[in-house]
Amino acid sequence: MTRLLLDSFGRIRELVEDITADLPDAIAVYRPDPGANSMSWLLWHLARVQDDHISGLAGVAQAYTECGWAGRFGLPFDDADIGYGHSSDDVGKVTAGAQLVAEYHADVHELTRRYIETLTADELDRVVDEAWDPPVTAAVRIVSVEGDCLQHLGQAAYIKGMALRAGIR
Repeated sequence: MTRLLLDSFGRIRELVEDITADLPDAIAVYRPDPGANSMSWLLWHLARVQDDHISGLAGVAQAYTECGWAGRFGLPFDDADIGYGHSSDDVGKVTAGAQLVAEYHADVHELTRRYIETLTADELDRVVDEAWDPPVTAAVRIVSVEGDCLQHLGQAAYIKGMALRAGIR
């Protein structure tokens, strides 16, 4: 199971690296319409969700605060904010360049890798949220994070294609 999860999250890391490589800021912040998400926001959000959820499972501090990323991003949000429920105006405030987001995700990936390497069957079965029926286990939370990351990477790739077709450089 550990090898499978390491491979899966490794692929997420590779996709983040690929989509951010040589990505101009104009494309990173491009929004197809005023209510749409930008690549910057999508990539920041996916890294924040992964950081928040995996650090919570591991019982460690988030890379966002522990490694100083909150200060580097300089966003007007609480350090615990992961982007859930952001308004269109909030989305527009995330204007980080691709390199910054990619470097932050590298630290999040390392946190994720370290946690996955500790996994046991008992840890995967551990209930982490009883507010749901059935209660959420660590395994379910991990799969949820993977799905969220992959959805947002697909959305970012789509927006990148739209920006390129619109002549944004």
